[in-house]
Amino acid sequence: MQATILREIQLPKLPSASGVEMVGDTVYIIGDDAPLLYCFDARKLEAGQPVTLFETAHFSAGRIPKSLKPDLECLTAVPTAEGGTALLALGSGATAAREVGYWIALSGNAPAAAAVYPLSLTPLYQLLRKQLPAGLTLNLEAAATTADALLLMQRSVGTAAGNLVFRCPLAATLDFVRHHTAQAPAVEVQYYALPGIEGKPAGLSGAVTFEERLFVTASVEDTTDPVADGAVLGSFVGVLDPSRRSARPVPVALTQLRRPDGQPYRGKVEGVTVRRRLGPGRYELLLVTDDDAGGSTAVEVELTL
Repeated sequence: MQATILREIQLPKLPSASGVEMVGDTVYIIGDDAPLLYCFDARKLEAGQPVTLFETAHFSAGRIPKSLKPDLECLTAVPTAEGGTALLALGSGATAAREVGYWIALSGNAPAAAAVYPLSLTPLYQLLRKQLPAGLTLNLEAAATTADALLLMQRSVGTAAGNLVFRCPLAATLDFVRHHTAQAPAVEVQYYALPGIEGKPAGLSGAVTFEERLFVTASVEDTTDPVADGAVLGSFVGVLDPSRRSARPVPVALTQLRRPDGQPYRGKVEGVTVRRRLGPGRYELLLVTDDDAGGSTAVEVELTL
């Protein structure tokens, strides 16, 4: 497996990119300290009119302060009952302020016309916390949707034991978070084994389903705090098999992201979507990164499985 950077694109005025999803001809990106859903042309990555997720007086400096931000880290496309597509943006759950989410009902080919509905995720996150090992803090970093499940990915920084995926039944969970039912969904948990860099374990950071494959990213950060940032050592890209069930952590097929000259990329990848399949076992990915100082980039990558 090999993941090589093709191009890096700066994303000005988009702070702290944390999740990316492509629907039709539009790439949608969220930032963990921004109140907007950013919209781009999928081919040229030209910025369009963003969608306001919520109003705030704390974005005047260009970033919502860490203590106040909803920490939107998860973005995934989900089917609607009407046969369309919506986006689900979820906070990390690491603090009380981060137990919020947004249902974004897309409107055909007019991204800016999307309708936004706020969600309280406290009931769901209470369920998830009950399944965490003692000592771990809920810290969701990625979400993906399969035909029958919403996959929520926990990143427990500083410990290899904290990489797990909550497998939530899709229809029941969407009804629960949208408050269409009070019936709590039955959530399953699977642990995964990831590689590391310089003795520091990688943590899941992004995910997307494409042609029945689950593509994931993982980054390595020198910190044990789910809220505080640490030095970034690099990132991985690969595939995860969500159907495997095991009492032990399941190994994940990952490869370290590299520049065209073969040198390892030291940025922190926060999200992934698949632009297209290039050929058998070859895919063009679009990743988004966060430099922990408000800067963001989009990174085009060729992944060969």
